[in-house]
Amino acid sequence: MQTRRLGKTGLQVSEIGFGAEWLERHPEEEGVELIHYAADAGINILDCWMPDPKSRDIIGLGIRDDRAHWYIQGHLGSTWKNGQYYRTRDLIYVRPAFEDLLTRLQTDYIDLGMIHYVDSEEEWEQILHSDYLSYVMELKKTGVIHHIGLSSHNPKVAVKAAESGFVEMILFSVNPAFDMLPASEDIDTMFAEEFSAELKGIDPEHAALYSICEQHDVGITVMKPFAGGRLFDAKRSPFGVSLTPVQCIHYALTRPAVCSILCGYDTKEQVDAAVAYETASAEEKDYASVLANAPFHSYRGQCTYCGHCKPCAAELDIAMINKFYDLATMQPEVPVTVQSHYELLEKTASACIDCHACESRCPFGVKIAERMKKTAELFGC
Repeated sequence: MQTRRLGKTGLQVSEIGFGAEWLERHPEEEGVELIHYAADAGINILDCWMPDPKSRDIIGLGIRDDRAHWYIQGHLGSTWKNGQYYRTRDLIYVRPAFEDLLTRLQTDYIDLGMIHYVDSEEEWEQILHSDYLSYVMELKKTGVIHHIGLSSHNPKVAVKAAESGFVEMILFSVNPAFDMLPASEDIDTMFAEEFSAELKGIDPEHAALYSICEQHDVGITVMKPFAGGRLFDAKRSPFGVSLTPVQCIHYALTRPAVCSILCGYDTKEQVDAAVAYETASAEEKDYASVLANAPFHSYRGQCTYCGHCKPCAAELDIAMINKFYDLATMQPEVPVTVQSHYELLEKTASACIDCHACESRCPFGVKIAERMKKTAELFGC
């Protein structure tokens, strides 16, 4: 299993992770066995947003004998009230719910303490001046949580968190369908039966989030990589074509700053289907050809850093050059860090020989030679 550095946390997390919310469907022994199976496959990061006792108990038993193997995302603000999930910042509920998490997981620390589910910019501003955040900071100071993260579905909120200085990583919903949608505080918009016909390609605010996270070294872990399974069904997919788990995973892992894809599992076969990404061929990972030729909401004309343009006659890393160009043009001025990283490339855009051979291979019809000229002008080399 390949690992990636989770931004400024420095943690080396597996590319495929474990979203544990389905564990409550299973008998305890079966759930524990599934966690062990995932660990044996090389998965080392698990998200526990669920406040229900059963899920937490299963996770505790599953990680107990090998706690050091696992990086746990544990959420602050996800509580259990009258037998139901209750999201709150009220410390009357938050504190005992987090203490319950530690007890049931049979651990005295949480690797990634998550500010749970913030989709409203107003709520984010309230959190900044709250006892809730003071509690999170105190847990970090005392070592009960090792790093501070945040979960959100709204790119505007996630950008604010990435720029805050204290949020070290973000759990965000990433897939080609959700990436088209404008920022919203209403999660139901993601699961609308139909998307507006005007939506095509990655929404600018989503693209900006990925770029800003990369600039600030804020790693992203991914929830909802399959859009709730909708992308597997051509009739339900907004694109009118189906994608495989491997293609969805590859799409998410080719976004800037993304480090791990947290898939939900009911069976060992589903673990195998996700982990199959690690040995998949380029053809099996190829989401680009599917999206470029989709009957609806085609990504045509937009670089997704898929790498189909290779090989370059001038030996340019075209996808990486395009990524730096996009990073730079999202800011009023070229950030110093982006300029320096661009200049470290073995060959920069100015080495383009204008042969256009790459353009015949680009499934999205990107005018690559023209972009190389613009990039050379922007960076001066």
